[in-house]
Amino acid sequence: MSGFKIYGHCPGALRPMGSGDGLVVRIRPPLGRLTPAQARGLAEAAAQFGTGNLELTSRANLQIRGIPEAAHPALIGALSALGLVDPDPAAERARNLIVTPFHRAGDGTMELAGALTETLLTAPPLPAKFGLALDCGRAPVLRDTAADIRIERDAGGRLLIRPDGLSEGQLTTASEAPGAVLSLLRWFADHGVGADGRGRMRDAAARLTSFRAQAIPAPAATTPPAGPAEGGLLVAAPFGLLPAKALAALAEHASELCLTPWRALFLPGATALPDVPGLITDPGDPLLRVSACTGAPGCPQALAATRPLARSLAAHLPPGQRLHVSGCAKGCAHPDPAEITLTATPEGFSLAHHARAADPPERRGLSPQTLLASPSLLTRTDDAPSL
Repeated sequence: MSGFKIYGHCPGALRPMGSGDGLVVRIRPPLGRLTPAQARGLAEAAAQFGTGNLELTSRANLQIRGIPEAAHPALIGALSALGLVDPDPAAERARNLIVTPFHRAGDGTMELAGALTETLLTAPPLPAKFGLALDCGRAPVLRDTAADIRIERDAGGRLLIRPDGLSEGQLTTASEAPGAVLSLLRWFADHGVGADGRGRMRDAAARLTSFRAQAIPAPAATTPPAGPAEGGLLVAAPFGLLPAKALAALAEHASELCLTPWRALFLPGATALPDVPGLITDPGDPLLRVSACTGAPGCPQALAATRPLARSLAAHLPPGQRLHVSGCAKGCAHPDPAEITLTATPEGFSLAHHARAADPPERRGLSPQTLLASPSLLTRTDDAPSL
């Protein structure tokens, strides 16, 4: 049996989750956008009620950590005044839609996003992680982002619906898409949810006999991790950790702030920013190739601090490789395999290559001091002994 706890729900604003440093409150900005006023208000709320930082998540949401339970009602009041709270927890949970940050004015993305949001609110209950990706910009950019139903464009620019797990999609129109998505949601609620209340479309898509896939999706676009992109600027935060002061500074230089699943904000129309500490705009920064969870002491399941070690090791990363430092075997910050994975255990860090946090290690019992003194340990060699 695993030694860590799997929580039964994802945090929200109305239904936060307890952690080692207080409550975790997740905010889902409508359609994945923040106005400058909302960004300034969030920065103030994070400084007043939380740790002074926000977290950018891989679901294109924001989190505030370290909220005392007694302060939660006041925080909800502040978020409500900003238009960032749903009417109830059910609506909050259902509104699981990631929208491409690279839409263009007049292309119909925002109108379709609004219609799909209403569709999700009328759908039958679905697993907590079940969600949609509206990825119909110039080319798809959310292929590596977890989603169960994808709305994309084919090579000719036509809209299509593609259940995750299928390589083809069904052609649709903007007016027909919400109804077609609702039919898929109802089918999944009847056929894809397991006895434990969980399930993902990729595991059920092969049984979609009534779905007539016919269009091949367009090739995916290459998205830089930071820097100029699609007529704007991608601004990344190391480990997704966004200082409240940095968010407030961005709000002064942007007409809109778009959430992305890459732990970065997209600022449409921006070409340059003043120097804002704690942010990354250089696509070559090695910190962009490092992921690390909250770690100890913020997470009660973490067996060691993670981010200080990850930050120190970033400069020693081999070119093109990714480092994941996990506080336990859950691997929350990066569920997929990484070229270099360090996992905290009671005996020290375990090291594995091309592995997930829970995979068998090649080395065990490595201390942070050993790793920092000998960063060459990160590089795999065929004759390195397993310890």
